[in-house]
Amino acid sequence: MALTITDVKVVKTAPQGRQQLIVVKVETSDPGLYGWGCATFTQRAAAVVTAIEEFCRPYVIGMDPRRIEDIYQALITSSYWHSGPVLNNAISGIDEALWDIKGKLANMPVYDLIGGKVREGADLYAHASGDTFEAVTESAQALLGQGFRHIRCQCAVPGLSTYGSRGRDGDRIWEHAPYIRIVPRLFEHLRKHLPEETELLHDIHQRVPPINAIGLAKDLDQFKLFFLEDAFAPEDIGYFALMRQHSVTPIAMGELFVNQAEYLPLVKDRQIDFMRVHISDIGGFSAARKLAAYCEFFGVRTAWHGPGDVSPIGHMANVHLDLAVYNFGIQECTIFSDASREVFPGSPEIRDGYYWANDKPGWGMEVDEKAAAKHPWPDQPLRGGWAALRRRDGTIQRQ
Repeated sequence: MALTITDVKVVKTAPQGRQQLIVVKVETSDPGLYGWGCATFTQRAAAVVTAIEEFCRPYVIGMDPRRIEDIYQALITSSYWHSGPVLNNAISGIDEALWDIKGKLANMPVYDLIGGKVREGADLYAHASGDTFEAVTESAQALLGQGFRHIRCQCAVPGLSTYGSRGRDGDRIWEHAPYIRIVPRLFEHLRKHLPEETELLHDIHQRVPPINAIGLAKDLDQFKLFFLEDAFAPEDIGYFALMRQHSVTPIAMGELFVNQAEYLPLVKDRQIDFMRVHISDIGGFSAARKLAAYCEFFGVRTAWHGPGDVSPIGHMANVHLDLAVYNFGIQECTIFSDASREVFPGSPEIRDGYYWANDKPGWGMEVDEKAAAKHPWPDQPLRGGWAALRRRDGTIQRQ
């Protein structure tokens, strides 16, 4: 009897709090055979749900779930104007669910389907932040005590809404000049108070003019960062060639990329060192494994985006690539809440600063739909969107 897709269901849940997680369940004509995938795009979550239910679901019903690449390509080309995070996340949910099904059919973890492990665990970086240099240092020391070796450090800028810090100005005001002055001083402080072997990271989050980001990277060279992230917005990637001439700080980029035309030239020309792609934003596991292979040929390491607005299913997809891809660099860490682990049994485990996957077939995970229903999406005025960030003169600022 032919194996076919019989239904595609969307599960909406928020066990981590404000993050509107989207996971997709693909059911098949074989009773009890189904797969899970991540389609989370928190700022436009409702649009992704509509794309899945109204467009992708009717398109794939009746298809053979074993034909992952065929279905992936068909979904991409079914819309004349394709790409973009809404459609890509919708495709990702189905694509990752098909890989889960394939693993279950083969009775193998997904990492074995793509060549098997080249390492046992995925080295992680955790986040240290605070309103003062001392608070950031204390946070970093606590993480070192938990076994982490790589720590991303962000510090509040007094009076401003600062990315990555706990203290944010309620008026959502940002100016880049005070930030540029404070960051080198933060890392000077950290290097004096943390063990020499601590690997430090920092995220500019595309918030400063490109030429100032280049100057900041140059100022940070002396502190030997593991990487500096998102120095430029995707629209400004032409500045990477100039940055290479002035700084030797390793560069991570890509979490805002949604199209291969954005990351291919940077990899080919060796203008970045770490690929920071958010896997569901580029279409899912199928696209990400191809990207990782491409990066390997140019010495670019992976550092998949792994914040709280990736579901645990998405984090497990990250981990399976981390374990099987030779050019793995580092993995961003999210510490799952107890509620999240109840909804997503089998989530990656954190031990000694590593993510560990289990050896069960597929992703090795389940989604407890009853538990998920206990954590509905929060009622947000902007439906998950971010409130405007402005300069003091009122100009809208990239976030």
